[in-house]
Amino acid sequence: MAGASRGVGRGIARGLGEAGATVIVTARSSETGPRTEMRPEAIEDTAREVDAAGGTGHHYLCDHTSERAVDALVHWTLRRFGRIDVAVSSVWGGNEGYDGERYPDGAAWGTPFWRRSAEPFGGFLGVGPYAGLLLARAVAPAMVSAKSGLLVLVSFGTAEAYLGDLFYDLAKATTNRMALGLSEELRPHGVTALGLSPGFVRTERVRDLGQSEHATESPLYAGRAVAALAADADVQARAGQILHAGDLARHYGFTDADGTQPPRFRVGP
Repeated sequence: MAGASRGVGRGIARGLGEAGATVIVTARSSETGPRTEMRPEAIEDTAREVDAAGGTGHHYLCDHTSERAVDALVHWTLRRFGRIDVAVSSVWGGNEGYDGERYPDGAAWGTPFWRRSAEPFGGFLGVGPYAGLLLARAVAPAMVSAKSGLLVLVSFGTAEAYLGDLFYDLAKATTNRMALGLSEELRPHGVTALGLSPGFVRTERVRDLGQSEHATESPLYAGRAVAALAADADVQARAGQILHAGDLARHYGFTDADGTQPPRFRVGP
């Protein structure tokens, strides 16, 4: 579970824990090492939440923008556990330094592209799509060999509307297109790749920015979506698609942490 120290990644790890899974929780933030933006959340916290939910959590410190580090993580996992059934990339660092109004370069959300430097866009790609590609590349050989496996890229749906900020929209669209491409190359080998689009999630960052009232769901909603997909024997029929947590809830019958079933989140009025 890549990118699981907090946010949607932590919710997915917990959801898999509820299903009784053994979950390798990975990210850059650790109790014993550096933490991104000096935030309090760490991979050890998430591993304990997996345990409390009924699964078995293991933590592994990993920089998911490093090909060598991701390869080492996957090799360690295969040596210790023998196989990888589900791999999820929820790595996203595009909001680091965002204070609710402006990014570190001084640009506000939705600033016209010609009025800001293009340099941050490279960072958006590196801490989103590129990290997903590194994980996919590292786990694919083992899954192809086993002729089974589920690879999930956490993104945001871009088919219905522009997301309001060019850099963000392009990063998510790239991830979505990658899910399609990965599925085409993995499908003949029995491996399923797809994208997952949560709604406006009540993450720790959203809470800290005072935006909780605008959120539509908790991080656990996405976690239960991934657990349902992992348990579906016909999941390969969804290969290459960008699936919305709210739609999956209605199909599989799961709810959010509070027992509600929020519908698909839609951008715009």
